[in-house]
Amino acid sequence: MNQFVNKPARIGIILSKGEFIIQKLRNMKLYIKYMVSLRCKIVVKSELAKLGLHHVIVDLGMVEILEDINETQREQLKINLLKSGLELLDDKKSILIERIKGVIVEMIHYSEELPKVNYSEHISKALNYDYTYLSNVFSEVRGITIQQFIIAHKIEKVKELLLYGELTLTEISYLLHYSSVGHLSNQFKKITGLSPSYYRQLKLKREACLENL
Repeated sequence: MNQFVNKPARIGIILSKGEFIIQKLRNMKLYIKYMVSLRCKIVVKSELAKLGLHHVIVDLGMVEILEDINETQREQLKINLLKSGLELLDDKKSILIERIKGVIVEMIHYSEELPKVNYSEHISKALNYDYTYLSNVFSEVRGITIQQFIIAHKIEKVKELLLYGELTLTEISYLLHYSSVGHLSNQFKKITGLSPSYYRQLKLKREACLENL
């Protein structure tokens, strides 16, 4: 006799003649604003678990779950996430913006190396959208270009690497695909008002002051 088991809701297991046939349906995707760190991922996983929802993927800005989420669960998840400074999105443009941001943050802050292709090509391929369309939507909603957003995050990454003190400026320049140290330095000073070398010296001065307390 055939039986149908539905645990979780989006996986059907059919038992026939002693064999398992697993029918996997498309997972539901949720998009979350301000999800930019590993800590955010942990918070989201925890909130999903509280509602009995099973995640397949938890990326920056996007979550895939096995179940269909009902309106009560969605509203509760939205409330719970807001307590941690996260926002469950519904608007299509807002969702797309967060997906663009998520690809950029992942690329710059969490990848071992930046993609060898152009950033525009990488983002377009990752999201399966024409880059011109993505660029126009991003600029319309955010008021800055995708390129400016990328530059801002590259500078934050440069700051992080400078403070670690393990890499030279030349190595940082190479790692982040700057054409030269001069290019990196000019961009860094334009954004922060400081040269990379002076920024690193400030860190050393702070450490020296703490040691003398």
